[in-house]
Amino acid sequence: MKKLINSPEDVVRESLEGMAAAHPDMIEVHFDPTYVMRAGGVPEGKVGLLSGGGSGHEPMHNGFVGQGMLDAACPGEVFTSPTPDQMQAATEAIDAGAGVLHIVKNYTGDVMNFEMAEEMAEDSGIDVRSVVINDDVAVEDSTYTAGRRGVGGTVLIEKICGAAAEDGYSLDDVEDLCIHCNDEVRSMGMALTSCTVPTAGEPTFDLGEDEMEIGIGIHGEPGRKRLDIEPADAVVERLMEPILNDLPFKKGDDVILFVNSMGGTPLIEVYLAYRKAAEIAEAHGLTVARNLVGPYITSLEMAGLSITMMRADEEILDLWDAPVCTPGLRWGM
Repeated sequence: MKKLINSPEDVVRESLEGMAAAHPDMIEVHFDPTYVMRAGGVPEGKVGLLSGGGSGHEPMHNGFVGQGMLDAACPGEVFTSPTPDQMQAATEAIDAGAGVLHIVKNYTGDVMNFEMAEEMAEDSGIDVRSVVINDDVAVEDSTYTAGRRGVGGTVLIEKICGAAAEDGYSLDDVEDLCIHCNDEVRSMGMALTSCTVPTAGEPTFDLGEDEMEIGIGIHGEPGRKRLDIEPADAVVERLMEPILNDLPFKKGDDVILFVNSMGGTPLIEVYLAYRKAAEIAEAHGLTVARNLVGPYITSLEMAGLSITMMRADEEILDLWDAPVCTPGLRWGM
């Protein structure tokens, strides 16, 4: 294992210390319990947005804390859910009198711990709601979850709901918007290599030099099938077909198209894949109204990519365009 770390046990804390040092104008990091919070606190009367999950998917979620997106994020150890006490502390810290929405990826540990935190926060008098994100079309059940996994759609949803909360939407309205966006988004991923969790010291799974895994999860969970490596265009077709068929998208729909590096895929290859994904979307009569390209929900150093597509109405596009200022995503400021 070759990694730029000091000790496996200190990776998450030292990375968070680095984030705090790099972005003091955007975030503040709290320890014991650990959570990342928007610098300066949450404006009075604004709905608070909280998400979180295991580390190793950066910039998600810590890098999406700031104006116009999340108000706080709870990082667990690598590929391990954060604990309820982290979530409760973060919920209390971002409650500005209008309630708090938890945006939860559909993994068993995340769902269970966020449910416990919600109950504890409600006992403290905070109005808390939760929406579970389950946009992955690859499998119904996997190693880490019951039902579909929450993957790239979470990035788009955090941005859109973050803009709505910043604009003064009520808790009911932000919750409804989050549910609506989850209904309108689908994702699928693939891998060329595994990744190595620092404390494990060896790859999570084995892939031959001439193999790829279609439908992989962000923790290295098995996908739909293992195949011989194909040219990029053929791979993108394999990812786009189930996305297009699952919703299904209709001719004339506006969409946000997100092509994501899993961490080890260079941008030259990600843009090459985006070219084909956009071509396929347009061939189906869709208008790619907005896009996002790059490493935004990763799996350590895994080589591979995921494609996410959300059907978008005028409200969603306006909220997507709204200003955002976080370590991992920023525009319009």
